[in-house]
Amino acid sequence: MTQTIPAPFPALRLRRTRATGWSRALHRENILTPADLIWPLFVTEGAGVEEPIPSLPGVSRWSVDGIVARAKEAVAQGIPVLALFPNTQAERRSEDGAEALNPDNLMCRAIRAIKDACGDDIGVLTDVALDPYTSHGQDGLIDDAGYVLNDATVDVLVGQSLNQAAAGADIIAPSDMMDGRIGTIRAALEAENHHNVQIMSYAAKYASAFYGPFRDAVGSRGLLKGNKKTYQMDPANAEEALREVAVDLAEGADSVMVKPGLPYLDIAIRVKQQFGVPVFAYQVSGEYAMIEAAVAAGAADRDTMVLETLLAFKRAGCSGVLTYHALHAARLMNA
Repeated sequence: MTQTIPAPFPALRLRRTRATGWSRALHRENILTPADLIWPLFVTEGAGVEEPIPSLPGVSRWSVDGIVARAKEAVAQGIPVLALFPNTQAERRSEDGAEALNPDNLMCRAIRAIKDACGDDIGVLTDVALDPYTSHGQDGLIDDAGYVLNDATVDVLVGQSLNQAAAGADIIAPSDMMDGRIGTIRAALEAENHHNVQIMSYAAKYASAFYGPFRDAVGSRGLLKGNKKTYQMDPANAEEALREVAVDLAEGADSVMVKPGLPYLDIAIRVKQQFGVPVFAYQVSGEYAMIEAAVAAGAADRDTMVLETLLAFKRAGCSGVLTYHALHAARLMNA
């Protein structure tokens, strides 16, 4: 849309509406609230366990009881959804990621515990991919050459999705980037009467350098053989992202995600403009770590940087943001 200036200077002074706080508030185009946040949390074995993650300062893995405590904090601060990621023990990892199908795995225990404690006061979003469960760190099953097999992986992802839905997951979030998985998962959920379980598709997930601390958190960095470029997207591509989103929406996704976040705001706004659907972005571990590094170096103020970066997602058209700063941001907004 072409904008025209209705009047010349000095009749029009664009600074006029910025002169006072009340006027800036009145003319503000986007507003950030705790309801815009999804808080990613890492689950580990044990009881009363907190394991700080060195590459993610201020972020820890929590045992299930600790996850429940975080859920109650989120409810109190108005955060509507938690996103769960398990740190599966080495002895439970395998070539085929079979632990993903265990109804008593870490993810399922955490889902049930949150729902028992908080009910529908908070939503639970669960990651669907095999990298937390495989001994090789890839998101799917591999052949002898290490290539990730698409259709065989989708079969396992369907079972993983049903396992999580049966435990009480509210949103299934496939992050694997296999072709055809959204339609197959949606059909399976419908067949098992999980009609109201949402699918938030990681539709535009890029093969990014910003994921390192996350892989530390779920214990897959040292295990990963090769890279994920045969299924995650090339950072150079934008049109391909629109094709991925179109396919996932056609297959039954309720919402879509762009990952990473800040380096890909151009993708988020294009998806919103073209499709007009709920778009979420993941402010990933590397983005979080960069903010914390800037704060530690005295180069930035944490509070203002956190809120400014999160507001950027809203300005780009995102309905919400997955961020490790969720609790801190919510507290700032509620103060």
